[in-house]
Amino acid sequence: MPLVLTDRVLMGPGPCNPYPEVTLALGRPMLGHLDPEFIAVLAETSERLRQVFRTANPLTFPVSATGSAGMEASFVNFVRPGDAVVIGVNGVFGERMCDVASRCGADVVRVDAPWGQPIDPQQLADAHPSPAMIAVVHAETSTGVRNDIVPLGELKGDALLLVDCVTSLAGIPLEIDGWGIDLAYSGTQKCLGCPPGLSPLTVSERARERLLERPSSWYLDLNMIAKYVTGEGARAYHHTAPISMVFAMHAALGAVLEEGLENSWARHAAVGAQLHEGLAELGLELFAAEGHRLPELTTVWVPEALRSEEAALRKQLLVQHGIEIGGGLGAYAGKLWRIGLMGHTARSRNVTLLLGALAELLDR
Repeated sequence: MPLVLTDRVLMGPGPCNPYPEVTLALGRPMLGHLDPEFIAVLAETSERLRQVFRTANPLTFPVSATGSAGMEASFVNFVRPGDAVVIGVNGVFGERMCDVASRCGADVVRVDAPWGQPIDPQQLADAHPSPAMIAVVHAETSTGVRNDIVPLGELKGDALLLVDCVTSLAGIPLEIDGWGIDLAYSGTQKCLGCPPGLSPLTVSERARERLLERPSSWYLDLNMIAKYVTGEGARAYHHTAPISMVFAMHAALGAVLEEGLENSWARHAAVGAQLHEGLAELGLELFAAEGHRLPELTTVWVPEALRSEEAALRKQLLVQHGIEIGGGLGAYAGKLWRIGLMGHTARSRNVTLLLGALAELLDR
């Protein structure tokens, strides 16, 4: 079957259009995973990650798998059977945290909030007298809701604070060290403007003191990986790193830092506000709670009269206008649209293009 090249504007909750620098980086000549030139790129990628995460954590690097692997690494390396783990759940990815923690044998203590609403940090802090870990999603991709993290750093006590930053890193303010976050993971395909395939991970020195000696996962064992990615002691081979993806991530982080992290946050905020205003002018209602709406991932109610043809409308948007947006999940399948403005995709021209296309499709 011949390769078909398409010109899409990816505005869904998943992969978004990569930065141009990333496309060029993917075409770099291949190197060995222990080649000194590649090791230097890996080290510089980790340093760039520290700048974007706003942390000094030495153990900061890209896990050689997608964001879900970063999540799993954060649990399997630190959670023992019987440990109390408090998890905030107000969407799909909080649910996923519960699943992974339970597979580690944790005593999972859920703190639920309705989808579309933020989680109360005080409820998380009060859910258990002495949890080993408190975990929450910063930017819930399934709902477009931002959860407050700063109070948790002040309320966590002796617990490790784990934060899912998959959709927030480089898109909205995030301060790993300043907010007292012990463990955080992200993905490449959102606001970093890079194809999916790696999971940025950062581990505080406080967390490293509690690192399990023999985690249940060999592949995600941070004891061994640290010797490979940081070169602590003698650099030891652990796995074959995805060379081209590291090149791509190195370039994506370079694009973010060249723009300036604060400028990236401001750009995402501006186009998010433009989209929210434009959707309201079309008579469409936003789903996420006001004051906690993400600029980079917008959820909007599909008009009730159009829900029977919701999937057909998204297909029409893709085929006729080359714009891909996402549908709702779980109980909100067929009822919500999820619109991504992330990384290189977060441009005013894309908002204008989408709003014009929606106006045509909805006859408004």
